[in-house]
Amino acid sequence: MTVIQPLVWDIPGGIHPPERKELSNRTPIQPAPLPKRLVLPLNQHIGAAAEPVVSLGQRVLKGQLIAAASGFVSVPLHAPTSGTVSFIGPQPYPHVSGMLAPAIVIDSDGLDQWCPLTPCPDYRHLDNSSLLEMIRQAGISGLGGAGFPTAVKLNARPTQKIHTLVINGTECEPYITADDLLMRERTLQLISGIDIIAQLIQPDQVLIGVEDNKPEAIAALRAALSERSYQLRVFPTKYPSGGEKQLIQILTGVEVPSGGLPADIGILCQNVGTCKAIHDAVVLGQPLISRITTLTGEALARPMNVEVLLGTPVGELLEFAGLDRSKLNRLIMGGPMMGFTLPDVDVPLVKTTNCLLAATSTELPAPPPALPCIRCGECAEVCPASLLPQQLHFFAIGQEHEQLKAHNLFDCIECGACAYVCPSSIPLVQYYRAAKGEIRDLEQKQLKAEQSKQRFELRQERLRRADEQKEAERKARAEKAARAKAAQATAPAGTDDGVHTTKPAGLSDELKKLKIEASMAQVALKKAEKQLATHATPEMQTQVDQLRRAATTAQQALDNAMVASPPAAAAPAADDGALKKAKIDAAMLRAQLRKLEKLEAPDDDQLAELARLRQQLEEAEQALSSLHSQAAPPAQPVDDGALKKAKIDAAMLRAQLRKLEKLEAPDDDQLAELARLRQQLEEAEQALSSLHSQAAPPIQPVDDGALKKAKIELAMKRAELKKAEKAGSDDVELGNLRDALAQAEQTLHAAEATASKPAPTLLRTDKQPIDETTRALKTEVAFARADLRKLERDESSAADALMSARQRLVEAEQKLQEHAG
Repeated sequence: MTVIQPLVWDIPGGIHPPERKELSNRTPIQPAPLPKRLVLPLNQHIGAAAEPVVSLGQRVLKGQLIAAASGFVSVPLHAPTSGTVSFIGPQPYPHVSGMLAPAIVIDSDGLDQWCPLTPCPDYRHLDNSSLLEMIRQAGISGLGGAGFPTAVKLNARPTQKIHTLVINGTECEPYITADDLLMRERTLQLISGIDIIAQLIQPDQVLIGVEDNKPEAIAALRAALSERSYQLRVFPTKYPSGGEKQLIQILTGVEVPSGGLPADIGILCQNVGTCKAIHDAVVLGQPLISRITTLTGEALARPMNVEVLLGTPVGELLEFAGLDRSKLNRLIMGGPMMGFTLPDVDVPLVKTTNCLLAATSTELPAPPPALPCIRCGECAEVCPASLLPQQLHFFAIGQEHEQLKAHNLFDCIECGACAYVCPSSIPLVQYYRAAKGEIRDLEQKQLKAEQSKQRFELRQERLRRADEQKEAERKARAEKAARAKAAQATAPAGTDDGVHTTKPAGLSDELKKLKIEASMAQVALKKAEKQLATHATPEMQTQVDQLRRAATTAQQALDNAMVASPPAAAAPAADDGALKKAKIDAAMLRAQLRKLEKLEAPDDDQLAELARLRQQLEEAEQALSSLHSQAAPPAQPVDDGALKKAKIDAAMLRAQLRKLEKLEAPDDDQLAELARLRQQLEEAEQALSSLHSQAAPPIQPVDDGALKKAKIELAMKRAELKKAEKAGSDDVELGNLRDALAQAEQTLHAAEATASKPAPTLLRTDKQPIDETTRALKTEVAFARADLRKLERDESSAADALMSARQRLVEAEQKLQEHAG
């Protein structure tokens, strides 16, 4: 019967160094003696180091958790035997540098007492998440390579389904036989671990790769696989067939893309030692606390494979194998091709330690001094990754990192084949390792620098936007306050044509000037205090103190002036309290009505409230009209022009007040402006009430409410047109507003006609020529007012310029009044 050999492929390059496996594969696996002291580094894997969960002096049991995983790419650590935690801190670590690393030290009590375990022999009913959690909590990392956390590798989310599971039993490096003995003697546990992985990822096929130099292991696997569909594929011995990417190419003929992972092409690879550890974790409930390690080399009297506890000092293991220190030349952790020389024998055995090679000087002689490259090209011929080692060497010497990345330096698996065949004895792998480290450090620094730069730029942008917003809000508040104060200061002044109008009772010019100065001092003080809160400097503190003293002085001057000359109160009209109460009631009803009319989609209750408020407002206006008609006329009727002007002033103040009341969250300046406008409106309404009480009532008032409403509507339309003209609105909007104003005027004329109001008396005044001084003063007032309005319309105007313009207008008006008086 002819046996058909499964199809395998070849890899480029490769070498055939002396295997020397016969030193350690002739005897069964031996149990290592229990050490008195175990040193357990917290980072025995790729990823974040574990964090201790035990304290000094605490007694622990075998298999007990002593350090928990500190991240997703991390694994926990367990006590290999029972004993007492005697130290937590830096300890020797198996590294070529001889550096120290954080570790937990356990002094064994010799009892080797297990903690309670939770075995699960019937694991097939468990879901994937439960199986993965058991593997994660067992602290399993890859036992054949760099030590990547196994649970993370099994839980990866590749771009496509894992269709092929590859089990690596190659063990191609010389001297090492740990996996060979494991496949011979732990075959059933190995197959059980493969079953668990297959249940997790559900692959279409399982391929077990073994080199043909392991006949006993091949026979044991074939016997165990008789009832399974797993494929055992045996291929010729060649180094480095055991590399993950090389083994996948041998078994499937598919190459892993440069810079990619096997999962990217639907393949997952696991070492045989890792599979056996997965069986122990799930079926037996035992965490990873030991591993099979090869002890070999001609400096040992009894080379062998031992199952040894993690953390066992290397020196004790070598003594167990019969170390002859006089013959020992180099102690290597790992194989002669990819291992590294240990600085001393005090370091502990870790999860990735598959071999300890105690070599003599004749067995592994020191390499001769490196000579210049002769460009023979043999390194390129043996490279299993099809790289250009010679070119990479030159780039590494010149630190040309971009060229190294362009020539795929990181595809190098550091197998050492190129250095093995180099006739110039150039340590090529050391150059590659150093270059990789430099590139990783530079990329990490560049990443941190870029992140810091982005954070700085984002912070600067946030601060800039905040400053711009604060400045815009400050300017808007200052401009609003300036316009309102300027209107207050200029409203009582006489007209430019020289006709003197009657002033309503209120503040004198001197009091108004002092009030403006006090308000402007408060505004300047608040601005300086905000700047001091943002940029605290001694100069700014001095300026704030000066402004605070100036504001206090201005307020004291205003208070003294108010006490010395209080504003004269207008003479109350007949039953002024009832009339005033009726006005307030009507105003409050209008405010409530406007608030409800702003709702876009009112419900039934709100509509009913609207109807009720309209009815109440109509009744209030009728009552107010009745009180106006019943008011006692004064002995001498006042000028109708003054009454009309007082009505317009009150209407404009109401409009400004309504605009500010619409703000949802007013600041301090806006609240102060609201209070000032309410005070001015109250004074204007008092003045208007006084003029109404002095005015002669019509002979037969007819529909006086309609006449009043028409006047108010005309004043509001005129104010809206003026506001639009100042804002620079387009012609269409201005035309609409002018049409509305004309319609309001016609409505007013119609209301006056129906009200049977006597025709106004036409007063003709003889305009006498004015002197040159008065003309010059009036011209100065006009120019000062025009300059102030121009600055108020410009949003970029400085506060100092606005203050100077207002002061100029006040002084010009004061000089004109003094000259006229």
